[in-house]
Amino acid sequence: MDLPILGDIKRSSEKLYVHNCLICLGNANPQGPDWCHTFAPANICLVHTGMFLSVNVQVDIYERLPVPFGLVRFGVAPDHPEVKNVINTFTQTAQHARCSFHGNVRVGKDVTVEELQEAYHAVVLSYGAEGNRTMGVPGEDLAGVYSAKDFVGWYNGLPRNSELRPDLSCETAVILGQGNVALDVARILLSPVDILKKTDITQHALDALAESSVRRVLIVGRRGPLQVACTIKELREMVNLPGTRPEMEASEFEGIAETLKSLARPRKRLTELLLKAAIETPGEEELERRNRAERAWGFRFLRKPLEVLPSTDLIRAAGIRLAVNRLEGDGEGVRAVATGEVEDVECGLVISSIGYKSLLIDPAVPFDARKAIIPNTMGRVQQTAGLYCSGWVKRGPTGVIATTMNDSFDTARTLLQDIGKGTLDVSTVKPGSQGVSTLLEKRGVKPVSFSDWEKIDSEETRRGEIKGKPREKMLDVGEMLQVARA
Repeated sequence: MDLPILGDIKRSSEKLYVHNCLICLGNANPQGPDWCHTFAPANICLVHTGMFLSVNVQVDIYERLPVPFGLVRFGVAPDHPEVKNVINTFTQTAQHARCSFHGNVRVGKDVTVEELQEAYHAVVLSYGAEGNRTMGVPGEDLAGVYSAKDFVGWYNGLPRNSELRPDLSCETAVILGQGNVALDVARILLSPVDILKKTDITQHALDALAESSVRRVLIVGRRGPLQVACTIKELREMVNLPGTRPEMEASEFEGIAETLKSLARPRKRLTELLLKAAIETPGEEELERRNRAERAWGFRFLRKPLEVLPSTDLIRAAGIRLAVNRLEGDGEGVRAVATGEVEDVECGLVISSIGYKSLLIDPAVPFDARKAIIPNTMGRVQQTAGLYCSGWVKRGPTGVIATTMNDSFDTARTLLQDIGKGTLDVSTVKPGSQGVSTLLEKRGVKPVSFSDWEKIDSEETRRGEIKGKPREKMLDVGEMLQVARA
């Protein structure tokens, strides 16, 4: 017996069959966690969920750079190769017979979102959070002040950050923010070069770090130890970082030990490790290790930036003025309130790691500038049929890779549900990538395929092997294109 037909969909009691549906995944930010957002819906649409089985669904991925993998390539710390293993899963998806990669295409510039909507039944925007939250204080435009996003892009080989050349001639660096990215930056600044040279960190960053004079890193947050935003894994790596010792103010931990019993297990374990590093007397072996250490790091709590202090020539950062806070409220409602006291810290390097924000990709896309997200309901862009979003641009820049992937799975399920309900019309014939390719050709844009990327991958791996590294990343888009088209 034939199954009942709903538009272009045949539904049984258990599975949904979709015929000739074209889905576009638009990805404009090469550094945000966009490829986690991109491959998650691609994988769901190409394979199956517990509710759906998609047949003849073609998924096309558009990426600004000639190289894929976004955050995993340009955001994950070079000394975290285990996190980058997710590339293997992403590659399997990209090599699926019904998935195509189109690199070197700027969504919103080379091709508009409206043009993608004309070419595809559904368009999913997964472009992450490219903008920085600024400190909003005097002096943040001085030399020696950087966003964590740009600094991470510098040591991870993001082409637009390859010319950053941070001055590492100072002794003390201050990082504003206490999340995982802040700890990544601190760890890279203080790690022995012998460790880093075995990673895929860029050679220009490795050379600069080898000559670095930075010996002390302060990781500053506006609230207290119970609100620190990093994970226990990142904190443990700092505590055990060879050649370093923790230096913290015992007064900032008063009363913290008494709260341990009331904390949820993850927060309790994190706080116990923090207390151990900060105030507990170390054992003989640990004490000896700390005494040998030539570099130091530490959290500074209850501090908020007021001003980056300039050098005498008013060109460079020479210090930072911090407001001293106190906490008011309890639990999730606790907030930092200024006491009126200030503190000046001498430093020549200030790195702001206080968050990211998504930007408007195309005037035709609804955008909430205050929240810096695309207004949506479960991934459906409001008042725009056939347009979806996933990841940070959907809900804001929070969560780790697993969080954002699960969030993007939800968007994919929403899309498939809309097909099943008939609210997303897939009955019409759409040109898909053929239509977009015609537009790009007229505009002189030559996309890079996944097999083209594999040429770049092979060359980077070859260069890395020469230096005893997993890869040596290309930093110039022109060179990437030359290798891809060889």
